[in-house]
Amino acid sequence: MLPPFIIEQIRKREEERRQHEQRPALELPLPAPAPRKRPVSEQTPEEDRDRGVVILDLLG
Repeated sequence: MLPPFIIEQIRKREEERRQHEQRPALELPLPAPAPRKRPVSEQTPEEDRDRGVVILDLLG
């Protein structure tokens, strides 16, 4: 058998979950986001994007 404080915590969590599920909610009909145009640098072939090294000098 579980200790009484654990049983009480489980009851509280279940009650909070029930209250959250019973809250009224309004879903807005939002338009779909427009497709974004990719920058020219992203329009290169796949193998060109995976090559190269980037060095960031944070102390200089």
